[in-house]
Amino acid sequence: MEELKHSGLGIASFITSIASGILIFVLIVIAGIMEVSTPGGIDENSADAIIVGLCVLAFLGTSVVAFGLGIGSLVQKNRKKILGILGTTFSALIVLGTVFLIVLGLSME
Repeated sequence: MEELKHSGLGIASFITSIASGILIFVLIVIAGIMEVSTPGGIDENSADAIIVGLCVLAFLGTSVVAFGLGIGSLVQKNRKKILGILGTTFSALIVLGTVFLIVLGLSME
């Protein structure tokens, strides 16, 4: 019996979801440091705040792509599914968690 190989889409989904999750976490930490270190809070219209916000949205989009790659890997025949399942799960949790933090931050204003 032939051993199944990992799906290329599953590997890409897993790596992309982990990378985007780490980068979103780092950007949220940077935004928190910027908020605390600026007297009166960071100006939301400053270039720094806009760049951090756009990067968070870009990596959020990357997580959505990782979710799609994970779904694609799950429908492939004769391939191992574990990395596709992990990539899909991680990317879904990253998207939900980031959206939750954005909504929480907007409701605090």
